[in-house]
Amino acid sequence: MTSKNSIEKKIELKAPVSRVWRALTDYREFGQWFRVHIDGPFKPNEASTGHMLYPGFEHVKWEALIKKIEPQTLFSYTWHPFAIEPDIDYSKEIPTLVEFKLEPTTTGTMLYLTESGFENVPAERRAEAFEMDEGGWESQMANIQKYVSDNP
Repeated sequence: MTSKNSIEKKIELKAPVSRVWRALTDYREFGQWFRVHIDGPFKPNEASTGHMLYPGFEHVKWEALIKKIEPQTLFSYTWHPFAIEPDIDYSKEIPTLVEFKLEPTTTGTMLYLTESGFENVPAERRAEAFEMDEGGWESQMANIQKYVSDNP
């Protein structure tokens, strides 16, 4: 379900919670499926930096503030959605909140993704940021599914 101010996705992964958790919170594994080079481990209340590896977006910086790492349950961070223009300072904008929640199922793990706070994105870029992240999360859910399947 999606509203104008948040994106919600879910996917059942045929992997145990511990495996999905590692794919989400080990910065090297996250980088593999998300297509980003991250400079160092995720730590709550600390910035995570790096750069995108997705073809055509290699110039885009990865900048997120890690919020919560609740083992095998919740991983969250804030970031500036679709912040791709190198000459724009997005730091003055209120970031959106990205949350990954995990629940065990009888055959693996249900992964829930929510990105909320689009109402705070400046009006002149809100619709495009929402649309690009909506499609981006669709792809990223498929990416993590393939990643945990190919790397048990």
